[in-house]
Amino acid sequence: MGAGVESRTVPGAYFDNNATTPLDPRVREAMLPWMSEAWGNPSSAHRFGQRANAAVESARAAVARLVGGAPEQIVFTASGTEANNAVCAALLGRAGPGDHVVVSAIEHPSILGACEHWSEANGVRVTRIAPGPDGVVAADELLAAVGPETRLVALMLVNNELGTVQPVAEVARACRARDIPVLCDAVQAAGKIEVSIRELDVDYLSLGAHKFHGPLGAAALWLRDGAPFAPLLLGGGQERRRRASTVNVPAVVGFGRACELAADELSARARALAALRDRFEAGLGAIPDAVVHGSRAPRVPHTSSVAFPGVVNVELMMRLDLAGFAVSTGAACGSGTVQPSPTLSAMGLAPELATSSIRVSFGLLNTADEVESFLPVLAREVSALRAESTAAV
Repeated sequence: MGAGVESRTVPGAYFDNNATTPLDPRVREAMLPWMSEAWGNPSSAHRFGQRANAAVESARAAVARLVGGAPEQIVFTASGTEANNAVCAALLGRAGPGDHVVVSAIEHPSILGACEHWSEANGVRVTRIAPGPDGVVAADELLAAVGPETRLVALMLVNNELGTVQPVAEVARACRARDIPVLCDAVQAAGKIEVSIRELDVDYLSLGAHKFHGPLGAAALWLRDGAPFAPLLLGGGQERRRRASTVNVPAVVGFGRACELAADELSARARALAALRDRFEAGLGAIPDAVVHGSRAPRVPHTSSVAFPGVVNVELMMRLDLAGFAVSTGAACGSGTVQPSPTLSAMGLAPELATSSIRVSFGLLNTADEVESFLPVLAREVSALRAESTAAV
């Protein structure tokens, strides 16, 4: 249980915190005035607008402090997807068939999709580097794909499905020596582990409030001074002419407060979350043949990706939901077929193992009691599905 976050007593538990986290009550308290008695457009010159602008700038400073940057390097966006898309558009939008981008094969779809778009639109060549069986992309393999025509390298700090930490700093240092910009998606890392732009040495870094108990609809892009950039949204001078749009003051204020709390409580949160994950993974010993992906690699403290061979993960997720427990599959289900997770497939896992995997991700509202109540239910449902599968054969 994280400091300052209230508990609740409900059947089951929410174990899908990598998708989004519940709002910290202290963050909600900071936001409420800006949804009631306080208002104003931060671009307005009168006192209402200037009060809102002061709140936005205070939040900007808090976001910057969390990653070790300067406030003027922070551009507020509506999502991590927007931040990532903006960088890709700025660097690849004017690129052509002779240009090249290198990305990991386990990047968020906001980066993979953007690269695919500019490949189709402009003929940019895209090289995807697969991770090893531990879920980590080898820095030397990624760097071997970089050439003089490379316009962008993208490597996330933490994979959203596996929780594995990627060698961003090593890649960024080598790319800096070649004057190649690096985009780091830190959405699953910021507020959960220490994120330092000085240590990472990247050119662009994205983060989002709702992954660490802040509000939905507030995210940011950190830009290194002098890094090439062009606004994705046009028509206004907001965000130092880097993003046209009226700032969402309540969400940005909440983002700033979430950053303050995360910075103050980072070590305590990591210990609490690691204790929950470790207890969960220790309890998996009661389920035959359970496989924890990436368990030997550096990982964030709150994420566990587990396969249960002989089980279809979508069916398991639905049964757990009926029992009151929310988890994720990382897979897409359509037309009666279950597709393996692209991340797990990129690791080289067999389809039957990938399609039996679920993600369990912990947050500050989770408790040890919830983990203890979840484990026997998980074992029961896995056993039942395996029995049904055997009977069907």
